[in-house]
Amino acid sequence: MGEQVKSIRLEVDQDRARAMGLTPQEVSQNLQTLLSGFTVTQYREGIEHIDVVARAIPEERLDLGRLPTLTIATRNGVAVPLSQFARLNYEYEEPILWRRNRDTVLTVRGDIIDNVQAPDVTNEVLPKLKSIKDALPYGYRIDTGGSIEESVKANGALLAVFPIMAIAMLSLLMIQLQSFSRLALVFSTAPLGLIGATGALLIANRPFGFVALLGLIALAGMIMRNTVILVDQIERDIAAGHTRHRAIVDATVRRARPVALTAFAAILGMIPLAQSIFWGPMAITIMGGLFVATILTLLVVPAPLCSVVPGSRARSAAVPVRNEVFDGKFSPMPIAAE
Repeated sequence: MGEQVKSIRLEVDQDRARAMGLTPQEVSQNLQTLLSGFTVTQYREGIEHIDVVARAIPEERLDLGRLPTLTIATRNGVAVPLSQFARLNYEYEEPILWRRNRDTVLTVRGDIIDNVQAPDVTNEVLPKLKSIKDALPYGYRIDTGGSIEESVKANGALLAVFPIMAIAMLSLLMIQLQSFSRLALVFSTAPLGLIGATGALLIANRPFGFVALLGLIALAGMIMRNTVILVDQIERDIAAGHTRHRAIVDATVRRARPVALTAFAAILGMIPLAQSIFWGPMAITIMGGLFVATILTLLVVPAPLCSVVPGSRARSAAVPVRNEVFDGKFSPMPIAAE
């Protein structure tokens, strides 16, 4: 709490002050003028303005023994000694009163040892403080600060704009896919990153805070992007005349390499940030989640699309083509790779 300092508190006798025609406000203003001074005018010298302050002489205002003899002028112009209606009390008080949200606050801070996360320490300390919190008198409380408090504030600000972000994201996906079923399929792959992100944070011993949440949101966008690429290629192959089963297999095989390469490029790009104290959880979240989600996307997305019979034909078949050398007719045969 800090070392207390000496102070002087003026205790005014209200009955005597009213009998002399004085109010607490008038006493305060007179003492302010005598001790600290009152600006009565300004003196201009060149381009500078110098305040002219009226106050008592140093022998009167700096001598504690002469403070009771200071005279206060009443409304009738009569000078009354301060000791006639007030008493000086010598006390100790706090030098600085820290406030937070207009409440007087006492902050307790502590350092943590290496290889230990601040949220983990806080979660271990809070149960031990429960008995102290229950015994606090009315008007006193213990609040949790530090990284947990800042994370709660940041998450609240993020949740305020999350509905708008979700609506904009769904709108863009709907414009691209133009199908509610494909939209549901793409959107359902977003949680696949939780598996790898959780495992990576546990292995790296990093907390799931605000920056990790930002990484998880960015990770969801990367996963849905890969799914959109895969679904779009499947629809293109079906429109080209491939059977649905063959289109799913061919598109997955052809898009596996570009999807994996872009994912690994993003993972390698996050390595420099992995050791950062602030951005490290975000980098670890993206790296672990994207690695696992890329593999699961190539395995999970084709599964619901392959529910049809393998030999079923596409919605639109290609037009038969007549060859100039051979008199027979033939149709394009689906192949596994272009």
